[in-house]
Amino acid sequence: MAMLCHLSALAMFIIPFGRILGPLIVWLIKRDQYVEVDRQGKDAINFHLSIYLYAIVASLFIIVFLGIPMLIAVGVFSLVITILASVKSNNGERFVYPLAIRFFQ
Repeated sequence: MAMLCHLSALAMFIIPFGRILGPLIVWLIKRDQYVEVDRQGKDAINFHLSIYLYAIVASLFIIVFLGIPMLIAVGVFSLVITILASVKSNNGERFVYPLAIRFFQ
């Protein structure tokens, strides 16, 4: 279930704001049953909220033509880290997202 917290962020390809809604739904439903889902879910939500913030900042740089490469970099970084977190979580390891702002403790 902890792996599902991370993989559910890939719902971004299907629904708007799926990057946040996927982990949020899994976390809200399963956080009381599994301690690890509570920790991993908060980490996943924090990371993807941070990614939205970084994407907003990168989109502001479109005016000076740096924004498009920055947005691509943020997107690729997000996808790679989400898959890496899912694999680590499936192996029973705790994954700490790099560059994540701690909105939820």
